[in-house]
Amino acid sequence: MTTKCFTWTRTLNRGATGNDVKQLQIRIAGWVGYGETLAIDGDFGPATGAAVKRFKAGYRMSETSETAGSPVFNLIYSLQNDDCTPQHFRYPEFDGGCGQSGFSGGAASTATVRDNLLRVMWQLEALRHKLGDRPIVISSGFRSISCNTRVGGVSGSLHTYGTAADLGTSSRPSLCEMWRMARYCGFKEILGPGYPDHDDHVHVGNKSTQFWRAADC
Repeated sequence: MTTKCFTWTRTLNRGATGNDVKQLQIRIAGWVGYGETLAIDGDFGPATGAAVKRFKAGYRMSETSETAGSPVFNLIYSLQNDDCTPQHFRYPEFDGGCGQSGFSGGAASTATVRDNLLRVMWQLEALRHKLGDRPIVISSGFRSISCNTRVGGVSGSLHTYGTAADLGTSSRPSLCEMWRMARYCGFKEILGPGYPDHDDHVHVGNKSTQFWRAADC
């Protein structure tokens, strides 16, 4: 099987390096342990192997080694759209904010924002699956700097880099269910009910330091 997005041409194990490893890491970034984060560095090390194993187990594959071969790649192909996004999330859901279109005007280039959002989407695909494949609704994704100011976002918000998303009350899982499970999906910043101005959504984001708050969960 091939895909318009990306096609793997070799089996990947520990020690492998390259863009094909990086493409794999993006798609399994949400299959980490509690509080862990998977580096998207194109280097197949122990953390990538562990994520492959969790990914396989999460989709009930009979073989659960660290090896990423045709069964893993075929599963990924079945889960993704032609633009590399996972089947349940698309770029327009995260587009612009404040009535804007496109991903310009943020704190990073348009290309970087799109790359950052792709990782977020695959983490959310893992979150959705771990929560029983119940729909998750995005209430805020990328924001330009001007949009972020307009809605009262903090200066330097992760939203302006495309590294964050807000999950709304229209989601089928509860806010607290999403907040709790996000801790197992590679997000370092997770804010929810009980944290100031977060009673109507869960904020998830990728950053270098861990900050989890939701007093009511």
